[in-house]
Amino acid sequence: MATKIRLKRVGRRNRPFYRIVVMDSRKRRDGAAIEQLGWYNPIDIDHSYDLKSDRILHWLGEGAMPTDAAQKLIRRAGLAHKWHLIKQGMSDSDVDKEMKKWALKNEEVQKARKQKQEQKVESKLTEKQKKDIDDETSNDESKLVEDDKAENNKPESSTESDLKAQEEE
Repeated sequence: MATKIRLKRVGRRNRPFYRIVVMDSRKRRDGAAIEQLGWYNPIDIDHSYDLKSDRILHWLGEGAMPTDAAQKLIRRAGLAHKWHLIKQGMSDSDVDKEMKKWALKNEEVQKARKQKQEQKVESKLTEKQKKDIDDETSNDESKLVEDDKAENNKPESSTESDLKAQEEE
């Protein structure tokens, strides 16, 4: 039987929630599963997935092929790297050492991504503040220019016009 590790959609409309399952590849997306291996919630950023690593490795050993979406989750959890090491024939203690190295490196990568995101947000804020300051100064300058124009173009009072008329005569 051709088995696949894939996502099975559950959840209501506009609120997706997926189960990671092992299914016969000929069954429909939401059909009966052989075994449930975990879940994935794309809406919750903090805790978006949970996988049964020992069962996933078992099914990979049995020949189950993960779909693209399932493969991304397996890679994010570090199981793809662990499976790669197991396929190379490394001992359990060596695999554990390599997985600890992978976890430390993954932690550093996550911190770097978070810092980069924070810097991006800060730069956007400073650009926005600079833009607001520039807008304020340009508004002040335009008000001064408008005030000068208004002073130069203000209508003369009747006494001033009478005085001019008398001087001309």
